[in-house]
Amino acid sequence: MAHCILSQVPVGVPISCDSSFRRSVLKTHNVTLHDKSWTSGIPFNLKSANTRLRSRFVVCMSVQQASKPKVAVSPVTLEDAKEPPLHLYKNKEPYTATIVSVESLVGPKAPGETCHIVIDHGRNVPYWEGQSYGIIPPGENPKKPGSPQNVRLYSIASSRYGDNFDGKTASLCVRRAVYYDPETGKEDPSKNGVCSNFLCDSKPGDKIQLTGPSGKIMLLPEDDPNATHIMIATGTGVAPYRGYLRRMFMEDVPKFKFGGLAWLFLGVANSDSLLYDDEFSKYLQDYPDNFRYDRALSREHRNKSGGKMYVQDKIEEYSDEIFKLLDGGAHIYFCGLKGMMPGIQDTLKRVAEERGESWEQKLTQLKKNKQWHVEVY
Repeated sequence: MAHCILSQVPVGVPISCDSSFRRSVLKTHNVTLHDKSWTSGIPFNLKSANTRLRSRFVVCMSVQQASKPKVAVSPVTLEDAKEPPLHLYKNKEPYTATIVSVESLVGPKAPGETCHIVIDHGRNVPYWEGQSYGIIPPGENPKKPGSPQNVRLYSIASSRYGDNFDGKTASLCVRRAVYYDPETGKEDPSKNGVCSNFLCDSKPGDKIQLTGPSGKIMLLPEDDPNATHIMIATGTGVAPYRGYLRRMFMEDVPKFKFGGLAWLFLGVANSDSLLYDDEFSKYLQDYPDNFRYDRALSREHRNKSGGKMYVQDKIEEYSDEIFKLLDGGAHIYFCGLKGMMPGIQDTLKRVAEERGESWEQKLTQLKKNKQWHVEVY
């Protein structure tokens, strides 16, 4: 989801890229760090939708603030609810939200564009980390003339406090779905993803129709602040984990002081395709005892057999450690394209058998213990 569950699946063909990198015009934004105040630059105006930026050139306040001391958040009443908010706005009566910013996250060599989209919901559509929003793109449903478009679900890529830490915004991580005719090699706009292109082409101030929030399977369990969380993602499947990690390492959350281990495995095509890499690398620098970060770059890395390095190869590399952590109660999460799961399941099954265990029995136990969390699309 974060990524779109219901729109067309993007074809892995490069789209044209600009090689120039331009800075955003900045405005200042005051942020309180415990009893201290600082000023940081955040994106104010938007680059054209076709501009491709390397993640390290994107001026993102979240990256700059991913260091100690932690950032104060508000309103802290968002911690009071005992149950997650669900379906506050439905398809027939969506909430009208406003686009704050759209930033390209990837470099020129990425096979396709991925955008970070900040949406102002005015504290009217609160959510928890791991939940999803529904977006209804404008226009008529081609299969139901006279009816609106179907809702598309996207995982939320921010904590409940949003990128500005004030509870007013939510962020989405959206891969632009572009279709290329396999015979001509030319783009066919009629088959492009309707919602992903609508979102990536949006401008600050644009209105969007929002539903939700929805989902409980990917909620971050917080009953044990010292728990281990193993997070496995391909591409935009990293969205919910960004929300988790901001809550764990960036924000000064009154009722949640994380002291466990968060271990992120991220699989993408190449270095230019890495998402939020600066942000995650900063956590690694500041919290080396609590955060681990492993990347699988399929077009740049090689696995032990000499083939392309996929996320399941990274899992196999650390399989003994992962199995021991699972035996100790660790939670494991999977988010991304559904095509990632067969390879991962095969790897886990092979490793279990090498350890003299039954993977089927182990998986059943993990599900029973609510340690197994999967959201694929």
